Amino acid sequence: MSEPTKPPAPAAAPRPIPLELPGTLEPVYSNLALIAHSPAEIVVDFARMLPGMPKARVVSRVILTPLCAKALLRALGENIAKFEKQFGEIHVPEGPSLAEQLFGKPTGDTPTDTPKEG
Repeated sequence: MSEPTKPPAPAAAPRPIPLELPGTLEPVYSNLALIAHSPAEIVVDFARMLPGMPKARVVSRVILTPLCAKALLRALGENIAKFEKQFGEIHVPEGPSLAEQLFGKPTGDTPTDTPKEG
């Protein structure tokens, strides 16, 4: 006779990660994100493009592991769903990209290479 199978143990509730926000941390406004990747990392340049300005200005560069980027994608999806439930659907215009529709294609001296591991 076989032994009865045990139900799987319940997953432990995730513990919150303690965060330290430096007093000097300044928020930045971004309405454009440029994304590049290598086999080891995903690079997101957050930029600000204003009407009438000749080019976008990168205000922050965030480098993520692919696993962290996928977790961020999931978290953003969950938060956007909550936002839309509370405030209504966010309508994204169809086309090549939202940024290109609003401001045209970005050009300028933006570096295109990704940071090297060191």
